[in-house]
Amino acid sequence: MSTNKKRGSNHVFHHKTGKGKLAGALLAAVMSTTAFHGAFAADDTIKVGILHSLSGTMAISETTLKDVMLMLIDEQNKKGGLLGKKLEPVVVDPASDWPLFAEKARQLISQDHVAAVFGCWTSSSRKSVLPVFEELNSILFYPVQYEGEESSRNIFYTGAAPNQQAIPAVDYLMNTEA
Repeated sequence: MSTNKKRGSNHVFHHKTGKGKLAGALLAAVMSTTAFHGAFAADDTIKVGILHSLSGTMAISETTLKDVMLMLIDEQNKKGGLLGKKLEPVVVDPASDWPLFAEKARQLISQDHVAAVFGCWTSSSRKSVLPVFEELNSILFYPVQYEGEESSRNIFYTGAAPNQQAIPAVDYLMNTEA
C-alpha cells in the first residue's frame, strides 16, 4: 500500500483508502436512493454530481475538490467502474452563491438524475442544499468538518464534529507534561 506523510505531521494518508471509500460511498448511495433508477444514463453509466464553486470567492478552495473527484472517478472507471457501469461526472458551478447551491443541487437531482452528489465546502452551502436533498430524497457527501447539531439521513458528514476534535485535543494537553 502506498503511503505519503504530510510535512510537519505524523498523520499518514493511505491512497487506496480514499479510493475504496469513494467506491463504497457511491455503491451505498446508488443502492439506497430513489434516484437509483434515473442515475443510469442511456449509455449504461452512473451519474455522479459534483457541486463545488468553480468561480467566486470560494473557487480557490473548491476547484481542487472538483479536480480530486474527477481524478477519483477516472481511477474508479479504469478499474471497471461500479456495478459494472462507468461513472459519469456531472459538474456544476454554484459560483460561491449560497442560494445558487440549492438551485444547482435541485438541477443535479431532478434534471441530471445523479445517483449522489459530492460537494459543498461551507456550512452555509450545506445548509442551503439540505432541504433540497431531504425533499428529493437524494444523497450529499459533505467533505469537511462541521459544527455538529445537525443530522440528516440524506447527508454523509465525512468530517469531524467539534466534540471529535476538541475532546481528544484537550485530553492530550491535560496529559502532556509541560
